[in-house]
Amino acid sequence: MADDAGPGRVDQKDAVRAAAFKAESEPFAEGGYFRNAGAEGLVEGKLGKGAGGNREAAEDQDAEDRGPADDQDAHHHRQCHQCTHPLPPPSDLGYAHCMADFVVIAPETATGSRADRFLAEAIGTLSRTRVKALIESGNASRDNRPVSEAAETVQGGAVYRILLPEPVAARPEAQTIPFPILFEDADLIVLDKPAGMVVHPAPGNADGTLVNALLAHCGDTLPGIGGERRPGIVHRLDRGTSGVMVVAKTETALAKLSAAFAARDIDRSYLALVWGLPVPAAGDIEGAIGRDPRDRKRMAVTAGGKPALTHYRTRQAWGTALALLECRLATGRTHQIRVHLSRKGHPLIGDPVYLRRIPAAARTLEPGLRGRLLDFPRQALHAARLGFSHPRTGQAMLFETPAPKDFTDLLTALDADR
Repeated sequence: MADDAGPGRVDQKDAVRAAAFKAESEPFAEGGYFRNAGAEGLVEGKLGKGAGGNREAAEDQDAEDRGPADDQDAHHHRQCHQCTHPLPPPSDLGYAHCMADFVVIAPETATGSRADRFLAEAIGTLSRTRVKALIESGNASRDNRPVSEAAETVQGGAVYRILLPEPVAARPEAQTIPFPILFEDADLIVLDKPAGMVVHPAPGNADGTLVNALLAHCGDTLPGIGGERRPGIVHRLDRGTSGVMVVAKTETALAKLSAAFAARDIDRSYLALVWGLPVPAAGDIEGAIGRDPRDRKRMAVTAGGKPALTHYRTRQAWGTALALLECRLATGRTHQIRVHLSRKGHPLIGDPVYLRRIPAAARTLEPGLRGRLLDFPRQALHAARLGFSHPRTGQAMLFETPAPKDFTDLLTALDADR
């Protein structure tokens, strides 16, 4: 994206979109129904009218791998803050690309339509599937509020904005990045993912990911998936979560392992260090999980979500201030353990998304230890155990790894403070 766009100076990508704005939305440009200094500057620069304006492209690249939670700032920094929208006559509809957003004003005739279908048809250059994905990833708003569902109904006169994240290269680059390997053969790799490593390239994390590392490690020996020499990601761990993962090398292995995960025909457990002492000490947490309607970067227990069930048991407790839990998943929803434990009132130590305030339990600790726990830089969650049947031989395989040093250092500090 260009840093500056004035008369006669527009980068190729924006010039195409500016021309599309001019071609499709003449009433807005000529009649003043849509006023935006950035967009008008691009149109006039493209068409050589001599009047323009400067456009600053402020971008925030600190996004997680669909990670949903780390890319909130990107939307705020890249919204089109200069837009004002006097509503056009109901019969008029147009869109423009300004500050990396498509802006659509819905006519009264669109009332009752599905949001994703309406936006795809209005914009013309984005498929309905693409629009739906943008909505689900929190990149769409209506009247400055997040669009809650792709199927929500359109209201006439509503102003929709869609943010287009920076594109990610279709073929990730192989990068030599060390990672612990627990087992490897011609079909799969079992590894101990370090905390802080993103699994797959995404906006804001185009490289330095586990996929980049796997491409370099496997090289030309990787048979590939779907005609491409790439690893098959069977399941993911959040950026801040450490622990055991299995990655497929072949299409057959990917299909069989994915089916096993979908059928829950696997053995996996996590260690979670949480605030407070759950009551009862062992039990189930059930609640459907979906996008938080108030914040699309977060997940939440919501009526419109997918069924989710987490089993837990307390392995160790430090009074009523903290507890080390073993969690097992009966389902596999995004952020499931983090969402369920937070909902129960026991958020994970260090959780950057679901720990919103200082827990009352923290007040019972001495200041030094309390500060250390509150400053822990990631969610204290470790995928400690993973068992499955080998996709080719059928052999039962089980892998266990201890929590990493930063996690165990917290446990040691807690024991010393008893």
